[in-house]
Formats: sequence, structure tokens, C-alpha cells
Amino acid sequence: MAATTGTLQSAADEFRKGEFTVSTDPALIELDVVHWFLTECYWAKDIPREVVARSIENSLCFGVYAQGKQVGFARVISDYATYAYIGDVFVLESFRSQGLGKWLMECIMQHPRLQGLRRWSLITRDAHGLYAQLGFEPLKNPQNYMELHRPDVYQQTGQ
Repeated sequence: MAATTGTLQSAADEFRKGEFTVSTDPALIELDVVHWFLTECYWAKDIPREVVARSIENSLCFGVYAQGKQVGFARVISDYATYAYIGDVFVLESFRSQGLGKWLMECIMQHPRLQGLRRWSLITRDAHGLYAQLGFEPLKNPQNYMELHRPDVYQQTGQ
């Protein structure tokens, strides 16, 4: 994390590493890029654009940028006091294997508004190794966890 530096800029945080920037500035988010990626991925297949836009509006979002173009994204849903859920984490395929996913997660974990939280959570099918490096582990008491999961909701109603 030594290569990460933070600069507060008018309610948006920015972190730089070489040619890359992570920013929480919502004005920089390229909705078309985020929507395109999410509509093709396993966890949000066919998600409507307006649902992506609404999810971004109601989350603390982190964009990864190279030369002003969006190459990665993640969002955090939080009460900023006790809990944070991390979702929609991705780095475009042509920018993978450069440590950007781990760096993005480090930026999220050290964000000033997300300090002192009692619990963080996320769901992944294929990135356990990445998240384990940051302290995430399988549920200690899965019997306590409950969910209402509707994986076909986007196909059913055109949300």
C-alpha cells in the first residue's frame, strides 16, 4: 500500500499509482462502461441501464481510470458507521494482471468514511484469493446468514 497516496478533492477522494487513478468522483463514472461490463458478467447478467444508474446514485463508487478512461469500478453500500457491502468490483480484461483489483480494494478499505466499521461483506464466485489478501474469509457462522435471492429479477420485470 505504500504506492498509494490519497488527496482529498472537494468531496471526492483520489488515489494515484503510476498512470492509474482511483477516484470517488461520481462525475467521472462512465455509465456506459459500467453498464456494459455488468450486463455481461455472471452476477448482474442483463441488468437494465436504469438499475445500474440508480445503484451508482445510491452508493459510494470507486472508478479506476487510465488516461481519463474508465478501466475498473467498484461500489460500496454502507451506513458509514457499522457496515459496508462491496459489490460490482471489476477491472476490464485488457487491464488485468497489473494489480489494479487489489489496489482498488485497498483504496476502498482505507477510504476515510469507511473506517471503524464492525462488518464488511461481499459475495464472489471466483475471486476468493484476492479478497483473502485483504482479510476477508468465509462466513464464520453461515447458519446465521439469510438471504432473499432473486437471480432472474432482471429478466422478469425489466426493472
